[in-house]
Amino acid sequence: MTFGEQPAYLRVASDLREKIVNGSLPPHTRLPSQARIREEYGVSDTVALEARKVLMAEGLVEGRSGSGTYVRERPVPRRVSRSGFRPPSGASPFRQEQAEEGVRGTWESSSEQECASPETAARLGIQLGDRVMRTRYLYRDAGEPMMISTSWEPLEVTGRTPVMLPEEGPLGGCGVVERMAAIDVVVDNVVEQVGARPGLAEELLTLGGVPGHVVMVVERTYYASGRAVETADVVVPADRYRVAYHLPVR
Repeated sequence: MTFGEQPAYLRVASDLREKIVNGSLPPHTRLPSQARIREEYGVSDTVALEARKVLMAEGLVEGRSGSGTYVRERPVPRRVSRSGFRPPSGASPFRQEQAEEGVRGTWESSSEQECASPETAARLGIQLGDRVMRTRYLYRDAGEPMMISTSWEPLEVTGRTPVMLPEEGPLGGCGVVERMAAIDVVVDNVVEQVGARPGLAEELLTLGGVPGHVVMVVERTYYASGRAVETADVVVPADRYRVAYHLPVR
């Protein structure tokens, strides 16, 4: 096999990837051994090992202790809806999508006060160390973990009010817009930035991923008259979900 200028391990990985994609190596099939790759492609052990590492980093194969490396099941990506249309109930995008699709999604949450970190303070426009309410969510779709969200709200805004705890009280579980309106804070703008990065170990453990998998992160901040009243990081597995935006035409 002639490899040209491209590194040999990438050419080997590309050929194996094509076999996985076209079904020649279907899910749960054992990947050719390092010795087999070396023999079939005429490469060294080092090249064969690096090619396998590439496929593993891409999430196409997974190692099984004492058994070898196998082709992973390729999930069909599902949608995570982000909408510019606000329902009358003020529901969050996740709750709105569950209602629209008739899916029985569930979530669990926990809230606690903490001092704002440098990043949180910068996003909320408050002082380092100011008190914030941090709420962590784990969303499930048909019982399967699908999304992690961590939000921060400045207690200077919500402290000592009925909406201080996002998931408790008379408006517990309502969206940010509705909760803030209850304390005469009118949310008039929301900014979302979408990026991708390798998942943290604890995130992947929770979401059922493997080390090296990529996650999408939606960094969301709600504003009222230019003041940030809530900021959050929404984390979803990039191989299982797509973020879909529905925006109003003005």
